[in-house]
Amino acid sequence: MKSHDAIVIGGGPAGIAAAMYLARSSCSVLLCEQLTPGGQVLMTDSLENYPGYPKGIKGYELADLFVAHLENLPVDRVTGAVDSVTGAAGKFVVRCAGHEYAGKTVLACAGARHRALGLDREDALRGRGVSYCALCDGNFFRGQVVAVVGGGNSALEETLYLSKIAGKVYLIHRRELFRGTKTFLERLKATGNVAILPNTIIVELHGDPGLTGLTLRNVQSGEERHLPVDGLFVYVGLEPATGFLPAELQRDGQGFILTDTEMRTNIPGIFAAGDIRSKLCRQVITAAGDGATAAQAAFIFLEQL
Repeated sequence: MKSHDAIVIGGGPAGIAAAMYLARSSCSVLLCEQLTPGGQVLMTDSLENYPGYPKGIKGYELADLFVAHLENLPVDRVTGAVDSVTGAAGKFVVRCAGHEYAGKTVLACAGARHRALGLDREDALRGRGVSYCALCDGNFFRGQVVAVVGGGNSALEETLYLSKIAGKVYLIHRRELFRGTKTFLERLKATGNVAILPNTIIVELHGDPGLTGLTLRNVQSGEERHLPVDGLFVYVGLEPATGFLPAELQRDGQGFILTDTEMRTNIPGIFAAGDIRSKLCRQVITAAGDGATAAQAAFIFLEQL
């Protein structure tokens, strides 16, 4: 079994940056990616706060640029889901798509996925009106009535995106104040086909076989009402993709990996970068920075083996 200096798990901004920095340091690198490289960037319509692009850049365009940066570097790549990471520093074994790969270090950059609401019939209505990606599914609801639930930047940005496609968009948030950027909120308030419903939660989904409406409850008054919608887009936080990692790897209360400032975990030789780790800000630029830092820390670790 061929052994690599580093096995990078995840092909988003953190993983690509880590692989790039390690390869440029003359380390042998294997990059494992479950789907198409790019990660959450591929689910973003436009990035307006990425340095170097003052007029913004489409998510898929930025993802293509990330991948192009790897093309002339000696990075081995494999497509498939990672099932497990076992072993110890210098002799880790990563099982991916039914095959085993040996690595001296492991960089976990698998990111996070959108959290579900946890309502009855949510799974049954997934893909039948309930979605977690406006960029992927928004066009199916052209001219129709949709709702977005959430209070962070993802919810605000995707509401703006959907307002250009749908006939009417309801933004539902359980609190009065939003966590997202004030600029996005001001733009939403000036958008004619967007209605903001604060202090509101969804308590029931209706429709069979497809979504037809929501039961909403005002958290202050307790009053409930029915809201007819054709689609619902869920942005209520993220859950990290850590199921393949050792149980003894330390995590925070939400399951995100705990690291120090150099992206080192409590297991020597395992590093974590990007949305998978416990941190304040989850943006493309911070993920790429995490990846570069993790790569440098892994390089130093390899020199000491």
